[in-house]
Amino acid sequence: MEVIKLDKLEGEKNKKGIMAKKLISKDNVTLTNLVLAPGDMVPAHSVPVDVFFYIVKGKGTLKIGDEEKVVEEREVIICPPETTMMLKADQGGKIKHFFVVGGCDGRHEDREYYTEFVEELPEDTVILTAGCGKYRFNKLDLGDIDGIPRILDAGQCNDSYSLVVIAKKLAEAMDVDDINDLPISYNISWYEQKAVLVLLALLYLGIKNIRLGPSLPAFISENVLNVLVDKFNIQPNTTVQKDMENMLAE
Repeated sequence: MEVIKLDKLEGEKNKKGIMAKKLISKDNVTLTNLVLAPGDMVPAHSVPVDVFFYIVKGKGTLKIGDEEKVVEEREVIICPPETTMMLKADQGGKIKHFFVVGGCDGRHEDREYYTEFVEELPEDTVILTAGCGKYRFNKLDLGDIDGIPRILDAGQCNDSYSLVVIAKKLAEAMDVDDINDLPISYNISWYEQKAVLVLLALLYLGIKNIRLGPSLPAFISENVLNVLVDKFNIQPNTTVQKDMENMLAE
């Protein structure tokens, strides 16, 4: 029985300048491991046979014919014969997602949700925070990403506009027109009236998909809640794991 170990195979650059490791080469099948560095691209081309892509690690942009999609590890994509295909690896940025986690604090045990949420976030994420709720997790040792602390503290609730400025600067740097297309998720804690003003400011700016908790304000009527859900997709937070997975997938 022949066992092939990818990490043991030696490769060489093919005519397109991409490191290629030949796994199998038979009359009816060829299996090659292409190793793309951040930003590397397999230029547009076509071949007279079916091509199967399996993403071992990382992610990139794959274009087949007129369709273009971001592909990630453990995904399989099929390209039909004589169809133009192009693959580009992502730039290898070390920060994958930002989370705005802040707002009011309270003595109730269910407010530990926010500490647990921050503790469980992946190491390639950065937390932007403001308000007294931050004191539940500001003391955590979450490290940094190339010198950037994983928790960036903007101050108190009244300083929340600083977080909006950060989001706008990110939009400029990433050439994004709609702030909702940024890799930023909002998980806001509510406890007293001032936090409502912060929420209204976010809604005025058109921010959508905000998680709010640990419970909704008692004075929000059913009609108002329906408007917030229909227009802004506001959602109550549920469990740490479920909320984190949903936010990362958005």
